[in-house]
Amino acid sequence: MTTTPGPLPGRPESYWMDTTEATSYPPLTEDVEVDVAVVGGGIAGLSTAWELARAGRSVAVLEADRVAAGVTGYTTAKVSSLHMLVYDRLRRTRGPEAARLYARSQQGAVERVAAVSAELGIDCDLERVPAYTFTTRAEGTDELRAEAEAAREAGLPAAYTETTDLPFAVAGAVRVEDQAQFHPRAYLLALVEDLVARGGLVHERTRVTGLKEGTPCRVTTESGRTVTAGDVVVATHYPVFDRALLFARLSPNRELVVAAPLAPGQDPRGMYITQDEGKRSVRTAPYGDGERLLIVTGESFTPGTGDPAAGFRSLDAWMRERFDVGGTAYRWAAQDNSVTDDVPFVGPFHPGARHTYVATGFGGWGMSGGVMSGTLLAGLVQGEKPEWAELYDPRRLLKTVKEVPSLLGVQAEVAKHFVGDRLRPSHVDSVDEIAPGSGAVVRVEGRRCAVHRDKSGALHAVSARCTHLGCLVAFNDAEETWECPCHGSRFAPDGSVLQGPATRPLEPRHLPGE
Repeated sequence: MTTTPGPLPGRPESYWMDTTEATSYPPLTEDVEVDVAVVGGGIAGLSTAWELARAGRSVAVLEADRVAAGVTGYTTAKVSSLHMLVYDRLRRTRGPEAARLYARSQQGAVERVAAVSAELGIDCDLERVPAYTFTTRAEGTDELRAEAEAAREAGLPAAYTETTDLPFAVAGAVRVEDQAQFHPRAYLLALVEDLVARGGLVHERTRVTGLKEGTPCRVTTESGRTVTAGDVVVATHYPVFDRALLFARLSPNRELVVAAPLAPGQDPRGMYITQDEGKRSVRTAPYGDGERLLIVTGESFTPGTGDPAAGFRSLDAWMRERFDVGGTAYRWAAQDNSVTDDVPFVGPFHPGARHTYVATGFGGWGMSGGVMSGTLLAGLVQGEKPEWAELYDPRRLLKTVKEVPSLLGVQAEVAKHFVGDRLRPSHVDSVDEIAPGSGAVVRVEGRRCAVHRDKSGALHAVSARCTHLGCLVAFNDAEETWECPCHGSRFAPDGSVLQGPATRPLEPRHLPGE
């Protein structure tokens, strides 16, 4: 039997989840009719639902698990219009006007969070701070100078600098003023309370499995109950319906997070991100009585690949080498989808859509992207078209041949797993090789089974085929989940769905002797 290293740093929980109360909105138990059905209770779905309810529309939010407890509950929670190096890329590939519209819409989301927090009196630790994209490599400064220029031309208060408040030297950085960081759960749970007070319906533990488009539309849930609505918004992180074929232009990505209390006086007073060393993101949050919690994100990987346990250790070591921190308090992981042309898909679901909309592909910037989606989709539903609607329109064609290699790369990666994983030998030869707390794909009586051995030694077997499109799953030892490397679906050891696009659990399997 294989063995594993010692315990991972920190408690396996998101700080945002740990410091807010659990929700208990009722599941859908009867058919209902509303103006708008919103599928997905993360920041994009809740922002859209709230904007529509505020405008007087009747709204129902349908969430498969708990609101603000999926991707949104495990974010880094930066609300920023500075997204790595996006402005120079947009300027080169889609023109200066596209960069300007992107900047206006994203900075508008930053200001929207501030305005809504003030309007509702939300205590969500909102802090206005600068955002930085930095490098420690001298050879990386040219692209940062270009990004600073492009962001400034796009209308942001951006500047190139070689000085930050980080406790280590940088070779250069782009700085944008007037950005924000906040407690995402505190903000969204207050938004949900106000949504309900305005007559909105919120149904948790209500997984949507079907969508019939028309006038009106009809949404079907796992329990068989339906919601009839004039319009439907699909905001499930990765769309749970493939009719738009957006999966061909989305690639899932998972990032690890560690957090530790920071020594007094050591707050770097800003939000920082770099592509160096496989990406590193840094921010702080209020913690305890006058303390600060340092939150560090990085070690990106495709779900179902890599070694997350080693990634957590590497990220923790990086944090400790550069910051004066106490014991690691938390560790968690965040997941998002990237789009081949760097711009999220927000708007009509597909070319023939008349009353269905989608929001996805935020590329790690889901806080500003989700809030922007709320204002954009609420506008479209009400017959208003913001000036940046075409920029985000999911129906857009490839705007430049420069996107084609990225698109082909996404499909090549999917094909590699869909075909290649079937040609490889099983991960282990026997279930006897699976250590407690671990899992592996094992061939049992001619079929590949996903087998997990829990910490007590008991075995649990499910089908190794993802119920989305049939790719083989792999086990994430650090989080004890089955993950699909093709489109990012995640499952609990018992096969239940943790994250889509899959909507059905992995089928149970029986092992010999059971």
